[in-house]
Amino acid sequence: MPRYKLTIEYDGTRYAGWQKQPGQPTVQESIANALLKFTGEVIDVVGAGRTDSGVHATGQVAHIELCKEWDAYRVMQGINFYLFATENEDEVSNNRISIINAERVNDDFHARFTATKRHYVYRIINRRARLGLDVGRAWLVAEDLNIDAMQKAANYLLGTHDFTSFRDTQCQAKSPIKTLEHLKVERYGEEIRISTYSRSFLHHQVRIMTGTLALVGKSRWKPEDVKAALEAKNRAAAGLTAPPDGLY
Repeated sequence: MPRYKLTIEYDGTRYAGWQKQPGQPTVQESIANALLKFTGEVIDVVGAGRTDSGVHATGQVAHIELCKEWDAYRVMQGINFYLFATENEDEVSNNRISIINAERVNDDFHARFTATKRHYVYRIINRRARLGLDVGRAWLVAEDLNIDAMQKAANYLLGTHDFTSFRDTQCQAKSPIKTLEHLKVERYGEEIRISTYSRSFLHHQVRIMTGTLALVGKSRWKPEDVKAALEAKNRAAAGLTAPPDGLY
């Protein structure tokens, strides 16, 4: 069966995450429904990873298998047509998902297991004025944040560690050991971006790291406190879980 790699962007605000859930709108199910209308087939959409409710994506990867060979561009356009199609031309689709690329791949390509890195960016808007355009797409932090202190703290998390303190208590990963290859804190005017990549992450790891680094930025913690939290190997030792709004 021909296999296709899909590259997907979505605004996760209206979705209960990537993975199908009974009675909840999800990204995976929305794409599967569009594929059913496009091809007439019930197709499994296999993602590179799950995203939580409210989390966004600029380059989520998935793969699908179709019963017959299609031109990759037609696959992209066909899915997008049904993602945004409505019964009435005056209606506006509730979907906020777009297939930005489709390509034919070899049968051994697997969206999850072929991935060598997963990249995340977390957006913080650091100002006192409430959000207008970025509601649901960034975390508003009113207190001034010291990004130099945040970066110093972030450096303690680089490398291979037991990240128990930075995993959700419901995390199902077999091991808390992860290798964090990159964690950078940068300011662009009133926006602070925390970028990170690794082969894989624990459940809520990026959001917990972000919430913890924010404590340092607010001068409530010292950078060295993050090192102590890491070494404690206890979720209660780290900071809050940042909201999903700012995660891409």
